[in-house]
Amino acid sequence: MTATTELQHVVRALHKGCVVGCPTEAVWGLSCDPDNEQALTQLMRLKERDPAKGVILVAASMQQFGPWLSGLALELHARLATSWPGPNTWLVPDNGRSHALVRGAHRSVALRVTDHPLMAALCEAFGGPLVSTSANRSSEPPAMSAEEVERLFGDDLGAIAPGELGGQARPSTIRDLLTGKVLRA
Repeated sequence: MTATTELQHVVRALHKGCVVGCPTEAVWGLSCDPDNEQALTQLMRLKERDPAKGVILVAASMQQFGPWLSGLALELHARLATSWPGPNTWLVPDNGRSHALVRGAHRSVALRVTDHPLMAALCEAFGGPLVSTSANRSSEPPAMSAEEVERLFGDDLGAIAPGELGGQARPSTIRDLLTGKVLRA
């Protein structure tokens, strides 16, 4: 199977409401459609994650986040634009666009424009942002290879994307967009 064919297989699985495994900048992750409640519920179940925590959304470009950024002040748009693409996740005030399982118990949604070529290509092929959360059970270390993802989640995934990690030593920095406060360095 070619890389393009494999990517199309992953995109089909996402459109069917499946959770998929994907390499990200620093660790292997799990992704799904951020608007599909069944997929989000499956993701929380697989990870044994508290739904109140919420999840990060990744996109290929700032334009893909248009609906999530609607109504945001121009100076805040500029702050985002200067840090993306890259390993910067911003907590952006939720304007009502985010599903409750994406937002969790928060009034904000975590957004990042990825600089990982495969994740960007996946978001482009999918047609919008995807959930991106580490591939692990809650409180356990994240998977560092496709083989680990397969071992941990196997038949519960719709697909595992081909590719390698992006070379970052640790997951993205998380900052609050309104205050600039760093929540995870």
